[in-house]
Amino acid sequence: MTSDFYCDEVLSGRTTVQVVAETDQVLAYHHTRPFWPVHIVVIPKQHVPSLTDLGDADERLLHELLAVVRDVAGTVEQEHGKARVLTNLGEYQDSKHLHFHVTSGEPLQ
Repeated sequence: MTSDFYCDEVLSGRTTVQVVAETDQVLAYHHTRPFWPVHIVVIPKQHVPSLTDLGDADERLLHELLAVVRDVAGTVEQEHGKARVLTNLGEYQDSKHLHFHVTSGEPLQ
């Protein structure tokens, strides 16, 4: 995997995704290799390194991103009775592009 799967694959269109929600600046889609029965990824369309390093992005993008995470998580919670919201930092973050996982259910393994 490259250091930025989201820019290199998803946002470039090289990897096709099933869109859940989209704004001018944010994309939410079903994970291409889900770890949970419900597994949605929410990303900014602009490259943003992480939650603690916004790079060239400003706070408005972060607010829009979190608004989409909130809407997606609310829908998952309503449909499944529960939801998780997760992001990773540092060595836990495989792809160096800010992203949130909205999940529900037990791991698929």
